[in-house]
Amino acid sequence: MILQSDKPKEECAIFGIYNSKEAANFTYLGLYSLQHRGQESSGIVSTDGNHLYRYANMGLVANIFTQSKIKELIGEAAIGHNRYSTTGASFLRNAQPVRVESHLGPISLAHNGNLVNSWDIRNRLERDGSIFQTTIDSEVIVHLMARSHQTDLLQALCESLNQVRGAYSLLVLTPRYLIAVRDPNGFRPLVMGKRPDGAIVFASETCAFDITETEYVRDVEPGEMVVVDHTGVRSLYPFAKAQPSLCIFEYIYFARPDSYIFGDSVYKVRKELGRQLARVMPVEADVVIPVPDSATIAALGYSEESGIPYQSGLIRSHYVGRTFIEPDQKIRDFGAKIKYNVVKEVVNGKRVIVIDDSVMRGTTSRKIIKMLRNAGAKEVHFRVSAPPTISPCYYGIDIPTHKELIAATHTIDEIQKYLRVDSIAYLSLERMNKAVEGHKGGGFCDACFTTKYPVEFQEHVGNQKSLFTEYSVEE
Repeated sequence: MILQSDKPKEECAIFGIYNSKEAANFTYLGLYSLQHRGQESSGIVSTDGNHLYRYANMGLVANIFTQSKIKELIGEAAIGHNRYSTTGASFLRNAQPVRVESHLGPISLAHNGNLVNSWDIRNRLERDGSIFQTTIDSEVIVHLMARSHQTDLLQALCESLNQVRGAYSLLVLTPRYLIAVRDPNGFRPLVMGKRPDGAIVFASETCAFDITETEYVRDVEPGEMVVVDHTGVRSLYPFAKAQPSLCIFEYIYFARPDSYIFGDSVYKVRKELGRQLARVMPVEADVVIPVPDSATIAALGYSEESGIPYQSGLIRSHYVGRTFIEPDQKIRDFGAKIKYNVVKEVVNGKRVIVIDDSVMRGTTSRKIIKMLRNAGAKEVHFRVSAPPTISPCYYGIDIPTHKELIAATHTIDEIQKYLRVDSIAYLSLERMNKAVEGHKGGGFCDACFTTKYPVEFQEHVGNQKSLFTEYSVEE
């Protein structure tokens, strides 16, 4: 069986480097540090200035790239991708980076995000004779480039991206260029750095810079195209201006706490979310515990602000993936128990505050609370360091459908009763915004909390995964 998580699923990770003799090795290390953003497949494409060399497979970075495979990825520039599928099923054919041949020469592309009009573009291209090799939305970009009448690759890329809508942080590799692009709204993060040897590096988060000894330079700006070649680095702004709509969930849940994204520290913001929660939703208790690992920093903030001691009351296994043998059905809540275990001496006889960063369906939260009760917790108070999630995301996060989201279909009192807690409280939208007050990068996308979507989409966009269910055979 596949253990289902009650969390939104990671999107994807991208990493790129130009002008390094160890380009493939550094890309491997960067992808390794960004594994939290996608665990389904991973791939690297490199170039020696003449050809593109690609290897991709299903699974985790460390299991895919052997030393011999890395050596085959020759050249001084490379891009890499870790994938979690938000559009297109989880098969090898959908692993990125995508590589194609065209009149513009060989092109490879790695994409983090989701294009909300890709289905319509794909239908049009297929009617005009295009044959797609994958079911991912990213492939429409290279098809648009290949069909462009522009003879200059940069102009063809700009023309193609002006036809798509939605979220994209892109890395494009050719024998001549490494190009980094961020959509005009800036939904997904993309940072730029420089190594001591002069190599230019791009990544989804700065944690990939630490492992590759890269100095953070700046964020790629929303609507910016950064072009790197043998002449140096230059920026283009080929898109119409848009209101920045940075994904607030990156701070709440996705990004690693040791990263800087959108120009700020994830650790700092996450801790402030916990502090804000303690200020407005206090409760008398003996101990504060997080649901690890993503709520750990928010719980520290709550503990420091409230003065209630922080403890590790839940221990999470980091080796949970797929299991095909479930034990006797009498072992209830197997999925939660194999992922979490309670430290009884921390909670037994105590009034416990449980901090979590988000609640989707509520099923895992209910099982965790039951485990705490069974371990002797006297009271359980549930606190969430984000507003109620009431709507799906169409910009690159796999959040359940509206009818599956417990906060979209139940009142707070009903959720409290379902979870069987003594009290429950979410952080308000206003307090969440206070945690990022003074942020210089512009506004945030909070559509999953408000249903106010900054980029329009067709109703069927959220069902694109189900449209490709005919691909039922693993490669």
